[in-house]
Amino acid sequence: MAGRTSRLEGRWGDLKVRVTSAVVLAVAAIAALVAGVEWWTAFSAIAAGLMVWELCVMSAPNRVRPRQVLPVAAAAALALPWPVFLVIGAGVGFNAERHKVAMGVYAAAILVGAAALVELRFEGVGWLLWIILVVIATDVAGYFAGRFFGGPKFWPSISPSKTWSGTVAGWVAAAVVGVIFALILEVGMGLILVSILASLAGQMGDIAESWLKRRFGLKDSSNLIPGHGGVLDRFDALTFAALTVAILSWAGWMPGPF
Repeated sequence: MAGRTSRLEGRWGDLKVRVTSAVVLAVAAIAALVAGVEWWTAFSAIAAGLMVWELCVMSAPNRVRPRQVLPVAAAAALALPWPVFLVIGAGVGFNAERHKVAMGVYAAAILVGAAALVELRFEGVGWLLWIILVVIATDVAGYFAGRFFGGPKFWPSISPSKTWSGTVAGWVAAAVVGVIFALILEVGMGLILVSILASLAGQMGDIAESWLKRRFGLKDSSNLIPGHGGVLDRFDALTFAALTVAILSWAGWMPGPF
């Protein structure tokens, strides 16, 4: 009995901290969301700046000045034309001690994703809630299914904790969110496929971050968020999901007013 209790604590012991941090983040995000476009833009800019700061610390821990300048530039870049993101990404890559191209591309992708989140807010609260809930549903379903069912690993060489059961559960949960919002937003069931693609993109964003962290010998991008690690650890999936929506929108494949 004691052994079983110990195993359960090992599997679920971090749940309380994770949930508490998630609730605090959710309250802050919802407050910014309902307060208006300006507040949501500020929230997204702060998150983008912190993510770039974490990338700078991760890739060049001994270079202090760039990690003071680049995050501020990244946050300010959300108010500038999108090509500026490439300049910031190049700065992060140039500053990195290793894997310069990967770091630069990842930084630019984060900024485009953050800008896409701002654009979604302009399209209406419903669209932003949709992409946020797709990512949350993917994360929650993946977490519980992975812990409960276990099974084969999705990509063990990069992210040993991710399982196929959790990954597929995330797609199913995203599809359910897609059905609900297709009805709410009256845009057709094509949103289901887009939701699954956004879910997969979020998972790939998480995988990409895991790859970078392993290359630099890190478990978390920082310790800013108890139970979750850093801002990158928490928002990488959302920014990559939003990046995918932006790409689909540019290609003319998004349902709705895009």
